[in-house]
Amino acid sequence: MPKAETPQFEKPKTQYVGVRYREHSTRKHNGKPDRYFMIRYRVNGQLKEEGLGWSSQEWNAQKAASVRNDLIKGHKVGEGPQTLSEKRHIAQDQKQEEVIQKELADKQAITFETFFTKTYLPNTEPGKSERSNSRERGLFKNWIAPTIGNLKFVDVSILHLENIKQNMTDKGQSARSIRYALAVIRQVFNYAKFVKAFSGPSPVENIKFPQADNKRLRFLTKEETEKLLSELKRRSEPLYETALVSLRTGARADEIFSLKWADVDLTKGTLTLWDTKNTKTRMALMTKDVKNILTKKKKGEIKNTDLVFPGREGVKSDAISKSFHRAVADIGLNKGVNDPRMKVVFHTLRHTYASWLVEKGQDLYTIKQLLGHSSISMTERYSHVSNNSLQNAVMKLDKMVLDTDVKAEKPKEEKPKSSRKKKAAPPAQPK
Repeated sequence: MPKAETPQFEKPKTQYVGVRYREHSTRKHNGKPDRYFMIRYRVNGQLKEEGLGWSSQEWNAQKAASVRNDLIKGHKVGEGPQTLSEKRHIAQDQKQEEVIQKELADKQAITFETFFTKTYLPNTEPGKSERSNSRERGLFKNWIAPTIGNLKFVDVSILHLENIKQNMTDKGQSARSIRYALAVIRQVFNYAKFVKAFSGPSPVENIKFPQADNKRLRFLTKEETEKLLSELKRRSEPLYETALVSLRTGARADEIFSLKWADVDLTKGTLTLWDTKNTKTRMALMTKDVKNILTKKKKGEIKNTDLVFPGREGVKSDAISKSFHRAVADIGLNKGVNDPRMKVVFHTLRHTYASWLVEKGQDLYTIKQLLGHSSISMTERYSHVSNNSLQNAVMKLDKMVLDTDVKAEKPKEEKPKSSRKKKAAPPAQPK
């Protein structure tokens, strides 16, 4: 039985050497059968035949001949692709590189404001407190956007940042606020690098941040404290309790808000404050009044939360109630005070706790441990209180008057010795 012959497609030649084509059996293009073009050429003595494409894909005999000539030329001179597959790989790589470069160009063409609002905020806000997010948005709107909002990252220079610093200074902004604004710009640049939206150097790295002592210095007297606590208790029992715990333990507001019943040991009189501001855990010791408050609260413990001082609906609070600031204003603790460092805020209670300990003669190292400071330099702000106590102690010596006006006695004058010899006394006569 004879073998079946493999059907052969007709490949008519064209007017160009090495270019052929075959026609589709049904598909038409421009009223004619769609043609598939192929080229023939030799590589290292071997005949190769490779397909290029259809007329409907914008191929024609002339274009095919041009491709063939390029391959033959490359083979002769040893440069460029020598086969159609190599040419296609190179073209594919070039296309991918073009796509990459276009994506990079599109990213780098984005303005600082667009990146801040569309990328930075949506991806970073969930990990920050509402207070921090509000602060960043306010600084951006008022100070950052007017200067660099419409600029591309690559166009932001040190001069622009200096302008922001100067504008804020001229409008009476504190050094702390200026530092905060520059820090926000730095964070945005760093995040842009992280998501590969920008790859150049950050101008913030070469800018000088303004220095200022923004540490709060105010602490309350006993009379001021009693007045404030009474006003807070009149307004809100939970707010009064929170304030008293801070005043008696030195705990920060967030540390109190995070406190859970599992962290309270009424027997030992201790509070465990987890993951504090410096990421460390420390123990706080209760005074009698704090222990009484917590014992009372334990009996009336809210069942739907494990927080000791829960906010609304049993969730953790993220800010001190505005009632605290109203109470401070109503009793006039900040009346006539313009320096922010001297204004009474909730954190003043923590400073008062430390200052009172110093006044009682407690050493700074122990106070450092109680406050959870990472270094003794942070605790040394209370040294002025200690100096006052020392000064008062030394002033007590003023009561010991030393009389330095007593005149010294004159030495007695010696009589000059006579040159004559004294006569010897006559011997005693016997009786």
